[in-house]
Amino acid sequence: MTQKKDVNQKVSDTIRFTLGATNEDSEYEIIIFEPGFSAWMQGYARPRDYYSQSFLEGKNRIYVTEWNLRCIEPSRYNPDLYQQQINYRFNVDYGYEINYQLYYYFVFFQQKYKQQLAPFPARI
Repeated sequence: MTQKKDVNQKVSDTIRFTLGATNEDSEYEIIIFEPGFSAWMQGYARPRDYYSQSFLEGKNRIYVTEWNLRCIEPSRYNPDLYQQQINYRFNVDYGYEINYQLYYYFVFFQQKYKQQLAPFPARI
């Protein structure tokens, strides 16, 4: 994790994970640029292994699908919030850590920006 300042002097959290180091094709990383995310994670996220990987994958499928739909509809949804689609393939095993970080980013995002990406409320 690194803290970076851009030209506008905003502080962003950068979280980078690389998994599956045995083969370059199986390495995945998640990079999250969002002020306050790291501190929020430390204060609110459940411990690793609290949720199963299949639980996290199921929630991430729902959240990614809705996120990507909102990205392609900038007239309906705030384009400042949904700037880029997430390339999350449902048939790929990204491992626990990637799914854990992505899930908690979605929870953080929904709480911070008062968004709801699923028919159910985001739960910590």
